[in-house]
Amino acid sequence: MSLSVGIIGLGEVAQLMHLPLLADDNRFTISAISDVSNELMEYIGDRYGVAKGYAAASDLIADRSLDAIFILTPDHLHADLLSEAMKAGKHVFIEKPVCLNKHQIPALLEEQKHCSSVVFVGYMRRYSRSFLALKERMPDLENIRHVRIRDIIREAPYFTRQTRPVVRGSDVPQELIKEGQQRTSSMLREIMGQDAREDQLRAYQVLTGLSSHSFSAMRDLLGMPKAVSYAKQHGGETVMVLFDYGHFTALYEAVISDIAEFDAGIEVLTQHERYQVTYDTPYIRNLPTQLSITRSTDEQTTKEVIGPSYEDPFRIELDAFYKAIKDGEFYETTLTDAANDLALFAEVGRKFLNEN
Repeated sequence: MSLSVGIIGLGEVAQLMHLPLLADDNRFTISAISDVSNELMEYIGDRYGVAKGYAAASDLIADRSLDAIFILTPDHLHADLLSEAMKAGKHVFIEKPVCLNKHQIPALLEEQKHCSSVVFVGYMRRYSRSFLALKERMPDLENIRHVRIRDIIREAPYFTRQTRPVVRGSDVPQELIKEGQQRTSSMLREIMGQDAREDQLRAYQVLTGLSSHSFSAMRDLLGMPKAVSYAKQHGGETVMVLFDYGHFTALYEAVISDIAEFDAGIEVLTQHERYQVTYDTPYIRNLPTQLSITRSTDEQTTKEVIGPSYEDPFRIELDAFYKAIKDGEFYETTLTDAANDLALFAEVGRKFLNEN
């Protein structure tokens, strides 16, 4: 028996990732869609054979025939929609970030106490085969000397123009767009302060978007850091953070540029070993990831490579979401888990504010 799902938000991540995967998986039926663009709803409805289209997300959430809701909207809408979906008793898949600032988390966690549904946060990199292989082989924390995590990337449009262009509705009212921008700014300033500069606000947004995958993966491997020792941003789209883990430091660096390469990964170093996971752009489906482990003794050096794996991590997390609902299987990317990232974003953001 398939799960009947409704999708709220039909933009980039829906079109490139979730809609194709759901359509290819007979365990799911796309039964309803919602978007602020009627043009886009008509296009997606025709493309995927979805009869129900709701102009208002609340009407989709209220649809009793739906088992699960996918929240794929702009980030400023996440908290409100998640709260509404939990109150309606729906299982929820929500793309990261689960909300834009840590002040929104307590009310969501309180609401979840009265909800028996699955709330699954979309940290797809944690479902990559290479990352899972690293988790299985991680050295003991006391043996780690250094960790480096990086996101040096070009953003999606460069890749999607050449592979699978995103369809965008031209009928979204300008007032609605402006309202969304104002709400986003308000939520960012709630955490960063009313006097924060635009570049500082942009850097915080980079944390909630791009960096959230890496912060989440870091926590999964190492636990929460003792503190944020240092954080610096330049121009809003270059970020460096040092996380204090006691006897070692985890270095995070993010750079968004126009260089058409995607250099993202995790490196863990001990005295004699180097573990390295690499990621490519998720906007081209099924690009390979792999884990390499280099080991040295006084006599020789060996290298073990696990992979490459071409399995789509979005498909793996979709499988985990299904099993959490149907079989009650344990999953790690919970609302409680995601709350830790919001706490880290706030701590790093405060460091940005201390810049000269």
